[in-house]
Amino acid sequence: MKVLKFVFFTLSITLFIACSDKEAQNVAAVTAPKSENPFSFYKSIEIKPGFNFEVLSWGKGVDTLGGFLILMSDSAKNNYKSVSVERKGKITDAWNMDLDNDGNPEIYIQYVVRKNVNDINVYEYSNGSFNKISFPGLRSDIKESYQGNDKFYVKSGELFRNVPIINVNGNKKTTETKTFKYRLGGNSFSSTELKP
Repeated sequence: MKVLKFVFFTLSITLFIACSDKEAQNVAAVTAPKSENPFSFYKSIEIKPGFNFEVLSWGKGVDTLGGFLILMSDSAKNNYKSVSVERKGKITDAWNMDLDNDGNPEIYIQYVVRKNVNDINVYEYSNGSFNKISFPGLRSDIKESYQGNDKFYVKSGELFRNVPIINVNGNKKTTETKTFKYRLGGNSFSSTELKP
């Protein structure tokens, strides 16, 4: 009988300790402060092993205002550079291309300027520094009927942009999509409208 009481007592203590530990873990999990991600956008872009770019944006309050940073790390050459830029828009994507085939990577940063209007910032990394390359706006005849919702995309190593155009004929509205192909030469962009 004493042995039975001892076994029952030991089991009771073990159960009590196990339950107390679980409750302590649950309390710790509930009360642990959550750390918020300070970057509204982050993307790592690997050019080759050991040679990377990281794009991140930050800003408190309005998500369309703040800054973005491009970090370059070349661990093989022990070389690290960065560029910090103010932004007026929300970054939606970033990627690497070498559109002019000069061997220097270009970092393309796509962002929404307002509501549904897209734009791109381009920075080429060359000779140890970042150089901004101005991206062309839309032609004036396209801007007249431009309503946003354009899409940038890369196909077979080339950069394209689909731009929906609203045509009004009397009371009838129709949407036509124009496609532009971009070229880069001598750190200057040019565009060609592709015919359907």
